[in-house]
Amino acid sequence: MRNRTLLPSLLLLGALSLTTACSPGSDQSEGPSDTSSAAARPGSSATTSPVRSVDPSRIKGLQIVSDNSEQNSCPFATSYPDVPGAEAMTAAMKKDVEQRLATFRAGACEGGQGSAEGRELNISHRFLVASGDVLGVRLTTLDHSGVGSGLTARTYWYDGKDRTYRTALDVVADGSRDAFLTALKNQLKGREGIDTAALDATFSAPASRAAALDDMVFTADGGLRVTFDRGDVGVPAAGDYVVTLSQKTVTPWLSAFGRRAQQQTVTPSGSLELGASNTPTPAAPTHTASGDDDTDCKQVKCIALTFDDGPAAPETATLLTYLAQYKARATFFTTGQNVAAHPDLVRAEDKAGHEVGNHSWNHPDLTRLTPAQVASQLSRTNAAIKAATGKEPTLFRPPYGAVNAQVKAATTLSPVLWDVDTEDWKYRDAARVARTVIAKTKRNDVVLMHDIHPTSVAAVPEILRTLTARGYHFVTVSHLRATL
Repeated sequence: MRNRTLLPSLLLLGALSLTTACSPGSDQSEGPSDTSSAAARPGSSATTSPVRSVDPSRIKGLQIVSDNSEQNSCPFATSYPDVPGAEAMTAAMKKDVEQRLATFRAGACEGGQGSAEGRELNISHRFLVASGDVLGVRLTTLDHSGVGSGLTARTYWYDGKDRTYRTALDVVADGSRDAFLTALKNQLKGREGIDTAALDATFSAPASRAAALDDMVFTADGGLRVTFDRGDVGVPAAGDYVVTLSQKTVTPWLSAFGRRAQQQTVTPSGSLELGASNTPTPAAPTHTASGDDDTDCKQVKCIALTFDDGPAAPETATLLTYLAQYKARATFFTTGQNVAAHPDLVRAEDKAGHEVGNHSWNHPDLTRLTPAQVASQLSRTNAAIKAATGKEPTLFRPPYGAVNAQVKAATTLSPVLWDVDTEDWKYRDAARVARTVIAKTKRNDVVLMHDIHPTSVAAVPEILRTLTARGYHFVTVSHLRATL
């Protein structure tokens, strides 16, 4: 059924930040829940040190691998970084993400009508360190397909010196692991929900030990923060547990790689060198709009093409070139974590006369969040867009089109839904996407597409060529609204 409102809204799955000092546009996401204070969680330490922020736009050749749906019948959003030189680490993240997504889709999306009710999968990323010969990434997963909070995290490390993927436990030297484990157990014993016998059993078996110790992060002052997911070392009802070991305590136990990771976290060298043979960084397009759009949509046939989930390299740059060839304008609903990675592409969108809108930080279902979390998702993305373009957006598209009174009340942004859904996230076929738009689009429609998919971008020339020949003009959502 066609949604005939010009208030279209796709819902994004998201995460809130820790209380770290982050500049506008920097990668701040820590997970799809409010983890602002370790002490606020049942099993956590009384205090916690901040984790240093990383500016992903400074990583040469960075690509963000994203895969999102835009239907609340199958709500998922995943992302992880692909950094030149760290192919083994990228492969490990890819394998983990694809396994989780396949499991989710098999249960929530292919189990029959309505099978996804109450379910959602969101996997977001955060850079821990990207300096010298060390790369660290934390993936946070929110999986509402099971019981409990569904919130888990895992850290991935890459050693550029040895060109090797490292697990979290690899930051600790083999000969020091007994002392390290003893210190962790001493910190955990006595906390509410901890079963000492179960804790000893978990730490004694290599497989369960590796599974429990898969989330370790260096803090800005050189300490090591170890987070245990719900049920790893205590009763599930107690939630997760956090232990932070000071720099003085943990340094003697670190491996050679762990010491380099600690050093590059505390005093970053400012550049990342992983030995990649080629780090292509395509220049952003330099198309410039020739003045304001004077199209009168009362007099001519107009269409608003909208592109969600970007920017993406190199897809968004290619799309901007296609649009410039037809002097077409569009609206880009961007995710904050991708804006932080590619602010140059967002600037290029703005300079070319396109509209940049807000699609949340990391694409969560906003209706499942608290008002404070919704505000954080949108305000952080607003800040990233403003840092890139000098302008704050006025529109937002809620992920999955999920919006309610509480979401609207948490922001002054105007929600935007759509009239034509190409389902290009599901059908990666350029010809099919083009046929869908050409066959279904009518005057004053808002069309939903995604610039993270090469097949969707490849469909755009045929769409522009055919509909231009039929007398259509391509305008932004705000221009369409203003001239109707």
